[in-house]
Amino acid sequence: MKPQPGLSFISFTLAVVSIASMIASAGETDLPDAKPVPDMQVIPLPYDQASFQYRGRELTRFHFSPTLTRPFLSPVIGPAGCSYTRMGHPHDPQGHSHHNSIWISHVNVNETDFWADRTGARIVCRQIDRYEDGMKQASLLCTNAWQNAQSETLMLERRRIEVVPLEVGQWMMTIDLQLEAPGKTPVKLGETPFGIIGVRVAKTIGVNDGGGRILNSKGRINEKQIFRKPARWVDYSGPITAQQTGGITLMDHPGNPGHPTPFHVRNDGWMGPCLTLNEPLTIEPGKPLRLRYALWVHEGVPSRNDVEKLYRPFAESKPPNMQPKRPH
Repeated sequence: MKPQPGLSFISFTLAVVSIASMIASAGETDLPDAKPVPDMQVIPLPYDQASFQYRGRELTRFHFSPTLTRPFLSPVIGPAGCSYTRMGHPHDPQGHSHHNSIWISHVNVNETDFWADRTGARIVCRQIDRYEDGMKQASLLCTNAWQNAQSETLMLERRRIEVVPLEVGQWMMTIDLQLEAPGKTPVKLGETPFGIIGVRVAKTIGVNDGGGRILNSKGRINEKQIFRKPARWVDYSGPITAQQTGGITLMDHPGNPGHPTPFHVRNDGWMGPCLTLNEPLTIEPGKPLRLRYALWVHEGVPSRNDVEKLYRPFAESKPPNMQPKRPH
């Protein structure tokens, strides 16, 4: 619509507003079967990415390009409006390039190292099996192949990621894994402190760089007390802006092998449960290994009681169906 000769700008603006109002009113009657827009959506994006959004605001993004060394989640946006994780070590970006915000990996799968970069081994996303939106949660399910340097598949993985919004910008993410032997040969996850989930927090949250704090479910504090000690959960919190604090709690489900698991933590800003620290795990053909973890992205520096209030319902939760749904 273009202004007509002699029509003032104010008159033109009022005319446009009037037309827009008429269109809006017509729309209300022209969509009698309109359905509620889900609060939580997982939106596919270009370049093999998927954005988890709450009412249009991104909470985290899943990167799953088959050209990556492994899929990962970044950014992880907390109540302060910025990412509570980072890519790589703040003082050793090359040596710790495998620290991909929140990632799944393991250093010894049939003696193949999937943890470090530049070994030739990769976790390749074969496909996204489904996306699901909802008023209370959104989720995706994907199928990944753990391949050695010769592109041989050593292990198959189904991964389900679910995000649930909480109050004041906080949220929970549950990651379910189903690990399978791809043929008739068992898969052995060897003894190591590295695997199967890692979290690299933002630089300012770290104990060394920002004066943050690590707390575990037994009330122990920081690396010296927590390093490779069993716990139900570990929280890493610290400054995230000039005015705000926040962090991430990583929770180990009671159904996981070896629960409560030892946690590998560092004052330099990362944490992860040690699935096979003291003994290996063998995945027999036809008998998948199921694992379940949760991450609480929160404001402030929580107490043990604060975390326990959220951990208890997670501990009582049951793993979901990991089979892809058939299209309607």
